[in-house]
Amino acid sequence: MKSIIIIPTYNEKENIEKLIEEIRKLNRDFHVLIIDDNSPDSTGRIADRLAGKHSEVSVIHRRGKLGLGTAYITGFKYALENNYDLVFTMDADFSHQPKFLIDLLEKAKEYDLVIGSRYIKDGGIQNWPLHRLILSQGANIYVRMVTRLPIFDSTGGFNCYRREVLEKIALHTIISDGYAFQIEMKYRLWKKGFSLKEVPVTFIDRARGASKISKKIIFQAFFLVWKLLCRGSIH
Repeated sequence: MKSIIIIPTYNEKENIEKLIEEIRKLNRDFHVLIIDDNSPDSTGRIADRLAGKHSEVSVIHRRGKLGLGTAYITGFKYALENNYDLVFTMDADFSHQPKFLIDLLEKAKEYDLVIGSRYIKDGGIQNWPLHRLILSQGANIYVRMVTRLPIFDSTGGFNCYRREVLEKIALHTIISDGYAFQIEMKYRLWKKGFSLKEVPVTFIDRARGASKISKKIIFQAFFLVWKLLCRGSIH
């Protein structure tokens, strides 16, 4: 199946080339789409060089820091327009380890959305401070309790979507970004009756670069679940 990995970037010059190298070492026919939000640290130029060197790498440059959710929507539209069967999403900072792409790929043969989960048996997190771990686990428990979404890692961004899933979602109606984007996508797909499967992954806190998590993103995720309930399954 024709597969593409969407990787949004903003100031990831220390990670992006190494990440592409690790993905290529898997020896699977993964194509990669880097979506750079005009990184001031030259990430975009590095991405262009990688695209010139490797035919399976493509780059989209955006005019500024427009948000993680809109980056993924841009990538989804690109994947649909270019007839990809499987669409993966992952971070550029090695918190999502490329080796787990194989596990997601295998389960995508059976399920509509495969979720790399930190919070099921054999999953885990390394090198996070206690307050961040409590915040993340609490957020996922909160989402599960309020929405009844039957998964343990609704905020995770390491996922694989089948093409037909994205075709059934009106992408222009997505209302959220950041953590909230991940919750909204999973909730909508569940409400539409698509099959969701969690596979265990180990999440490793970034060793290089700065985290993009902000209080605004956290608050947005908190209030999103009530918006989703009020609006139902949405389009």
